[in-house]
Amino acid sequence: MSDNQIWREAAEAVHWYQKPTRLLDDSNPPFYRWYPDGVTNACYNAVDIHVDQGRGEQLAVIYDSPVTGSKHSYTYSQLLVEVSRFAGVLASQGVGKGDRVIVYMPMVPEALIAMLACARIGAIHSVVFGGFASNELAVRIDDATPRVVVSASCGVEPNRIVAYKPLLDQAIELAAHKPGRCIILQRPMQQADLQPGRDLDWEEAMGAAEPVGCTPVGANDPLYILYTSGTTGQPKGVVRDTGGSIASLKWSMKNIYNVDPGEVYWAASDVGWVVGHSYIVYGPLFNGNTTLIYEGKPVGTPDPGAFWRVIDEHKVRVMFTAPTAFRAIRKEDPEGKYLEKYDHSGLRALFLAGERCDPNTLEWAQEKLQVPVIDHWWQTETGWSICANCLGIEQLPIVPGSPARPVPGYDVRVLDRDGSPVPAGEIGALVIKSPLPPGTFTTLWNAEDRYQKAYFSRFPGYYETGDAGYIDDNGYVFVMARTDDVINVAGHRLSTGAMEEVLADHPDVAECAVIGIADKLKGQLPLGLLVLNAGVDRQPGEVVAEAIQQVRDRIGPVAAFKHCAVVSRLPKTRSGKILRGTMRSIADGEAWKMPATIDDPAIMDEIMEVLGAMGLPSAGA
Repeated sequence: MSDNQIWREAAEAVHWYQKPTRLLDDSNPPFYRWYPDGVTNACYNAVDIHVDQGRGEQLAVIYDSPVTGSKHSYTYSQLLVEVSRFAGVLASQGVGKGDRVIVYMPMVPEALIAMLACARIGAIHSVVFGGFASNELAVRIDDATPRVVVSASCGVEPNRIVAYKPLLDQAIELAAHKPGRCIILQRPMQQADLQPGRDLDWEEAMGAAEPVGCTPVGANDPLYILYTSGTTGQPKGVVRDTGGSIASLKWSMKNIYNVDPGEVYWAASDVGWVVGHSYIVYGPLFNGNTTLIYEGKPVGTPDPGAFWRVIDEHKVRVMFTAPTAFRAIRKEDPEGKYLEKYDHSGLRALFLAGERCDPNTLEWAQEKLQVPVIDHWWQTETGWSICANCLGIEQLPIVPGSPARPVPGYDVRVLDRDGSPVPAGEIGALVIKSPLPPGTFTTLWNAEDRYQKAYFSRFPGYYETGDAGYIDDNGYVFVMARTDDVINVAGHRLSTGAMEEVLADHPDVAECAVIGIADKLKGQLPLGLLVLNAGVDRQPGEVVAEAIQQVRDRIGPVAAFKHCAVVSRLPKTRSGKILRGTMRSIADGEAWKMPATIDDPAIMDEIMEVLGAMGLPSAGA
């Protein structure tokens, strides 16, 4: 079946108020538009349709919060009541089609309800990760210019309460744009002071609200804006359209993840990230699945068995999380003893994405769970998988280190710096031939020139992913690093991802990162940072010496791998991505800024100390 046939067929599964008569408007590249004359509504396709089809009593959402000790669930009928009522709250505050609403909330069901309520009335939501710093929130308020901000009094971490309202108040003070209203969910752990005339209490507003129906919107009308994580300066607001999102995400639930309506699907992420948008909220609900909102961590809430408890208790059939979560579990419980306490026999597959999964972690998960562990590759910009082992079409042999082959709709190529194709097995820039399939980003909010320049100008006719890798003789794609992380050592282009694979294979190493640092003689040299497994009682220097020898043996002297150290943990964003760029700036003695998305700023002190002890420029930072 051709790609065009696939997307025509996918459109047949969408509820349209006006069915599209055209598949693709390609008149203004790279601004391609799928289903351009269709009219639909994302909330209807996620909620109302299942009630109308007689499945209103099926569970739609399960909320599980080990950090607060609470659990709650909603049937599709109950979810419809909540969403239509909150849509009424927004409408009563003057929010209508095309208006923006910022959602700044923890992992609670109300975040999902707010997002769907926006979609219901044709408003454009922009979810900002809960607990984001005030300045970063202010920048997003100024860019999206929301009529309303929806927030909560606090978020809950394993060992602390994060007060959201003071962060929101400060952000509004910093922002040039002043939202007309803030709607605040008061949580019992910490109440917030409401500002008279501006702030509304969620419960009180819901009690007085009249439910409203769905507003028909154009297929190409924006569903949401999502700012890419870790941005500095002017943020990049990725815009997703409505019709393409419904068609592609619903298609992906069966064809990639192989789940049927009624089954429990769990994406262990956050609604503040793209995975949360696509696979906590929209994808599962479009497909009639039961989705899980988990307010907890892979370890520490209360132990490394946290994920196994959720899988057992809620009968999860397919799970999706980041490799970093499994590295954390493996670090605390390398033998998998906590897994033995729970029944995971109903789990059919585990999908990993968010950053490259090292083969060692993938093989550990596969050995412990005894199910296919699927590494798949996608980005905030694409909204769903570029490459995956599509379990609903045909399960391919799993090749550790590869997210398998391109998904239908994605024509992936490897190009050199000049834009010429490279031979199979040779590393280069991973690009995708235009047009991108439905459900991918259609522009950047208020920044069409930047959209074109940042993603489509370097390789005309192709979307530049920013990732480097290669395609083997069997068509398997290997994503080895961000383009910036392919380092040049004395004229040899080397992948830091390949070195990380070797380091991760050491039995004492839980996780690792390799960055390229400046060197006057060779241009760049690799630097490895290692986190050891819990219970390792050997001297760090012994492990470092073995790790250096391992890289020398398996990659060769050409790698010039001699800088390596043990750290207690790696600096990461809250979504689990390792902050390699920041560490590279520190190592090279360049000016750097604490990333807004960092999960624990204190770790940077240790990184600076370790790099300084190695005689790198950071010693004077």
